[in-house]
Amino acid sequence: MEYDILIKNGKIIDGAGNPWYNAKVAIKDGKIAAIGKLGNPDAKKTIDAKGHIVAPGFIDAHSHADYNTLLYRDMENLTHQGITTVVAGQCGSTPAPLSELSRANMQKNFDDEIPEGYELKLTWSSFDDYLKEEEKEHLGANVAHMVGHGAVRAAAMGFDSRAPTNTELDKMRDYVEEAMQSGAFGLSTGLIYPPGIYAKTDEIIECAKVAAKYGGIYDSHIRGEGATLIAALEEALEIGFKANIPVQVSHHKIAIKDLWGSSEKTLQMFMEARSKGLDVTVDQYPYKAGSTSLMTLLPPWVHDGGREKALERLRDPQLRARMEKEIKEGIEGWENFAGTLGWENVYVTSVITDENKPVEGMNMVEIKKHRGAKDEFTALYELLLEEDGAPGMVIFYGHEDDVKRIMKHPLHMVGTDAGCCNVEGPFCIGKPHPRHYGTYPKVLGKYVREEQLITWEEAVRKMTSFPAQRFGLLDRGLLRPGMWADVTIFNPETVAELATYKAPHSFPAGIPYVIVNGSVTISEGVFTGDRSGVTLRKPVY
Repeated sequence: MEYDILIKNGKIIDGAGNPWYNAKVAIKDGKIAAIGKLGNPDAKKTIDAKGHIVAPGFIDAHSHADYNTLLYRDMENLTHQGITTVVAGQCGSTPAPLSELSRANMQKNFDDEIPEGYELKLTWSSFDDYLKEEEKEHLGANVAHMVGHGAVRAAAMGFDSRAPTNTELDKMRDYVEEAMQSGAFGLSTGLIYPPGIYAKTDEIIECAKVAAKYGGIYDSHIRGEGATLIAALEEALEIGFKANIPVQVSHHKIAIKDLWGSSEKTLQMFMEARSKGLDVTVDQYPYKAGSTSLMTLLPPWVHDGGREKALERLRDPQLRARMEKEIKEGIEGWENFAGTLGWENVYVTSVITDENKPVEGMNMVEIKKHRGAKDEFTALYELLLEEDGAPGMVIFYGHEDDVKRIMKHPLHMVGTDAGCCNVEGPFCIGKPHPRHYGTYPKVLGKYVREEQLITWEEAVRKMTSFPAQRFGLLDRGLLRPGMWADVTIFNPETVAELATYKAPHSFPAGIPYVIVNGSVTISEGVFTGDRSGVTLRKPVY
């Protein structure tokens, strides 16, 4: 038999947590055909992996790639990290479902995020229609989709700050059911973002019950990761118990100085919940800073009715004064980033106007000085208005001890919390969080090789078979004959993150080969132009 690809001389780490071993890997027709000594078989392409580790392709447990896969299908920032599959549709925000109650607002959000000169019309309505749109062409990596509660809520009742009527709740259940029948892998929530922030626990439980019926999971950006962390985690666990659904806590962190060290308590909470029968796990990116929309700094009521209403309120001096008071003093239950972390820890990552490009990479104290503004509040309000609410931000919040404690825990897996971008061209935008380029090589280079926090085998398990099992991607995540040939080859001596907060657009070092569905996507560290990734749909039984 002639194989398509033969990988030789590498150390195999199979993804299951087993110790490495020496073997050849043969690939045929997109799948792993054989692993072992294998003699000297014929192959169309031979990769000499001497001095390298041969692992399953990495699976990104928390991705936002779905927001531009229809435009930037190469997904190079992800594949260069060794990622061959992403689990997208996180934080409650997904491109589908859409209705006339949500389409215009969602279109505006898309328009602000895509490069100048590109256009994407949101013509679909159902989740199935969106997946069919994505399936029209292949992708750099495979994409599995969650359905977002925020999108479901907006499609059913718009962006109002109120509870749904019984009819609207029925519509929400129907939207979740259609998505699950179409191949969604579960339900996600973003409970610090509108409109998810307006949802009560019972509403989420009802939607989660539908996802549970189809074997999905509940994946949550919880209601608070700072002062309200413990209550927010208790809510997530309550939803899991009452909906009888597995729970995934997104990008678990301790995001306030007063609670540093509390990861001991939160991880114990998860273990206690498991002892009571709830299947709960977490993902994490290996950084002490997060990233989201700058609009998130504003109190929840500001967002009632959607972005245009929020911008109207920003133009009102009296309402600005109320916002300032509430940011200074806080509101019970609200994740108040600026008030708790300080303006010096809030950095702007992207803007859409040329006039404001100089503020990319500045924190809000620096931006106040740059603009000559009276204070940070004025600088924030004016910048949001000038940029139509579009800027992104990075926020510094964490402590290294919590990052390490979570990473070592057996319930932890790795995720980027990143979308698709590139080091050059139209998708090289702003100064995004370095997790877009460096998550997986940072874990391998810093926490495995340099600090020996976890072993190579355990790190690979957290990047491969664990997320595969978690999300039901049972034909990926392991090096086994018959599995899809998603393979990442990296050099344990040189793998490293090169991206920084000031200069994030840098591919990592030490990952020379990435294979997706049996085709070489990265060869000798260079993107081949091959797009063999596909849209994955969860089987419906």
